[in-house]
Amino acid sequence: MDTTLLTYFRVVADLGSLSAAARSLGVAQPTLSAAMARLEAEFGTTLLARDHNGVRLTETGQTLREDAGRILALIDDARRAITGLEADDSGKFVLGCHESLGAYFLPAFVSSFVVSFPKIRLTLWNGPSADVSRALVAREIQYGLIVNPLPHPDLVLIPLFEDAVDLLAVPDEAARSAAPDDGPAFATLTLDAARERLRAGPLVLAGRVDQCHQLLDRLAADGLASVHRLACGDLELVKAIVSSGFGVGLLPRRVAAYGQPGRLRRLHGTLPFVPDTICLGFRADLHRTRAAIRLKDALVAHGRGLPRSDVL
Repeated sequence: MDTTLLTYFRVVADLGSLSAAARSLGVAQPTLSAAMARLEAEFGTTLLARDHNGVRLTETGQTLREDAGRILALIDDARRAITGLEADDSGKFVLGCHESLGAYFLPAFVSSFVVSFPKIRLTLWNGPSADVSRALVAREIQYGLIVNPLPHPDLVLIPLFEDAVDLLAVPDEAARSAAPDDGPAFATLTLDAARERLRAGPLVLAGRVDQCHQLLDRLAADGLASVHRLACGDLELVKAIVSSGFGVGLLPRRVAAYGQPGRLRRLHGTLPFVPDTICLGFRADLHRTRAAIRLKDALVAHGRGLPRSDVL
């Protein structure tokens, strides 16, 4: 239905005269009469009873007058909301990422973003990177932080920062006392000693993380993969176990460092590791409202402002 007909009807009902309503609306009276006839045909009822004093509302006309007011008010509310989404810093978005990635990326980002843009409401969605990509394609989320994403024709992928799944452990007291606080590895551990520690194990890893298995394969190729292994369900558990001083962990450097900088150190700078690229993903057809652009720009700026993973 053309909502202009409802607007015309409200004016006719308020003024009780077709001629007065036509003057108020700035339309010709025959045009207004034809519009009222179309509205009556739309509802299949007589809305206006005409007499020598003008027009009066029938019972169905009274009902439509009340409903028309609510309908037109809802349309006005929707128009204002849409205008706000297009031009104001307001909106609702779902951001997806792996829990361990979110644990070091999101606290500083969220605390800053919600202060700067209080009318942009964020909901967080957690899952493995492959699931984040699928949720983006399925339109379940608007933005995603994805580790090593595969190209997809429906997605835009913006590289943010680098990380690496590396070999990390708590240094022994001698190495800890000799190493600078910001040192990248066991400062006093020789390469031969690091290799021996790998062979002795145990190696602690998250069995569901592909990069851990890639790193194991590289260690096996070099004859360094201990047969003593402890497979865990997720990266946070690996971090907790290795941080207690048990074994060598296969962990992303950023996951190992957040909340306890310097506690876990790279076993040796020349040992193999598996590089990661973390990207911001969103659908190519995402509606670019002002709020959507604000959120995208803020995520990119925060990600690209993180320190390099090799100095954590």
